[in-house]
Amino acid sequence: MPPTPPITRPEPEYEGDYRPADPDNPHAHIDPQNARIETTDLAFLGHMADTLNTTLDLQTLLNRTSELVRSIIPYRIFSILLLNDRTNELRMRFQIGHTPETQRMRFPIGKGVVGQVALTRRPMLINDVSKVEGYIPANPNVCSELAIPLIAKNRLIGVLDLESEQADFFKPEHLHLLTLTGSRIAQAIENARLYTRVSRQAETLSVLNEIATELTSILDLDPLLAKVGQLLRRLIDYQMFSIMLLDEKGETLITRYAWRFGHAQAPMRRISVTTGLVGAAVREWRPINVPDVRKDQRYLPMNAETRSELVVPLFYKERVIGVLDLEHTRTAFFNEDHVRTLTTMAAQVAIAIENARLYQAVKRQEQQLERDIAMAREVQLRLLPTTPPVHQHAELAVSFLPARTIGGDLYDFLEYSPTQTAIVLGDVSGKAAPAALFAALVSGIMRSAAQQRLAPAAMLETLNHALQERRLDSQYVVMLFALWNDENQTLQVANSGAVQPVFCRAGENVTVKAEGLPLGMFPNSTYEEFNVATQPGDAIVFVSDGILDAENEKHEMYGEERLATLLCSLRDLPAQHIAAAILSDVTQFQGAQDRFDDETIIVLRVR
Repeated sequence: MPPTPPITRPEPEYEGDYRPADPDNPHAHIDPQNARIETTDLAFLGHMADTLNTTLDLQTLLNRTSELVRSIIPYRIFSILLLNDRTNELRMRFQIGHTPETQRMRFPIGKGVVGQVALTRRPMLINDVSKVEGYIPANPNVCSELAIPLIAKNRLIGVLDLESEQADFFKPEHLHLLTLTGSRIAQAIENARLYTRVSRQAETLSVLNEIATELTSILDLDPLLAKVGQLLRRLIDYQMFSIMLLDEKGETLITRYAWRFGHAQAPMRRISVTTGLVGAAVREWRPINVPDVRKDQRYLPMNAETRSELVVPLFYKERVIGVLDLEHTRTAFFNEDHVRTLTTMAAQVAIAIENARLYQAVKRQEQQLERDIAMAREVQLRLLPTTPPVHQHAELAVSFLPARTIGGDLYDFLEYSPTQTAIVLGDVSGKAAPAALFAALVSGIMRSAAQQRLAPAAMLETLNHALQERRLDSQYVVMLFALWNDENQTLQVANSGAVQPVFCRAGENVTVKAEGLPLGMFPNSTYEEFNVATQPGDAIVFVSDGILDAENEKHEMYGEERLATLLCSLRDLPAQHIAAAILSDVTQFQGAQDRFDDETIIVLRVR
């Protein structure tokens, strides 16, 4: 029922001889000739003090207060109304006997009996409410009413109100006792509210800490935004919620997550930053709290049920990246505590959102890089010969295992003539994509120069000169270049810093002592050339340093001696079996240790 104009408290409402000793101070001592605090009163006050001091839960306190009052006044209708400092209205916090409609009523200061008591801070006892001008008949059956102010430390907390369907129901002694206990009840309520606020703040801090921990562990944006909405429900009982993020130009807010009345929504709304409450929060760089959106011209009517709205901007590195938008069907629902809580949480949310965005950007880059590397690997494999050439007096085999997706080792077989094949094994500096690209460069130059049918030493000098012309910082290549002549079963060998070949004949092994400077490091380098005459049954192995330098768990290296011994024990096997067996032995030797370099093996076995 709507509030009525202020009423004036009539003097006769105090029954019998009882009146406050000091009208301006209803808590002053009563005239001993008209009223005395009897022994029962003292017992009641003591019992009330003991009861009120045993709990800090507000609902329990209000319920016990109603029971204590009933022990001295057999009421049927009871309520405790607390003051909302923001709206300056009284609202029922606890009641017995009131209708649901009455429970939802708000009583402005100065309106009705409780409003007048709150305004004057004086108790009122009314024997016949029909004689009171401006009375608010919330319950038409009520005939008499007793109301006292609840004041703690000179601050109005609320009003305790009793009503009866009988006229003249309340007595002066009732007024007397409630007046004496009003300040005690008020202080107990204030203590309980303070405890509730402290407990809520502690819970809020705990939840905020939990939020900070949980949000930093989520790196996908959509699950992150859903988690924000879920965690926020533990702090603020909103009914509608959305997260809007600014587009790249910073001109439009786009809804990325929405929640309405218990269900997630997916409305891709776009709102210009020049309109709406959300736009105002972005433009003004501050929270916007609107108690009644119907009275704010900035509001865009998105949800017909909305009455109050709270919008908090999301800041990251001194720029706004979006907003958190909360709505409720009740007017003036959001308070200053909500603003502080949401502002604190917004800082963590903004960081988490930016982290998720960066993660997604990095993830996209990694996926693109993986596609690029896969393509580079395919290109590299296409540059390598698929099968070695076949000769009457020699068989060739190769095994290649990159340490990463793509490697820096290169090998090739260049056909000089039907009876002459150049065997090439190189290792460029570095790893992965840069090494593979440089290897492709070297391979291209070498294949072009192979048309000249250059001898091994001359080929290395040509490559070194070409790389000097295309010099790249910190890039070089070591290479073993050998030319097999099937007519006379000889091998010409030149080396530019690669692993020296291992030669096995009749169970004995020897290293071909070919040496030289890496290609691309020094201009005008020259290289020695060695001629090796072979016999049937001889086996020669060319390996990259990834084979000799392979380490086991004890940090022991595979080494040339182990390689030579294994080669001689396998020399009667086909070349492909020898290559596979060496690679298998290296893998077994390494055990659980990671490969740190490419591993390439070329075997030449004289038939």
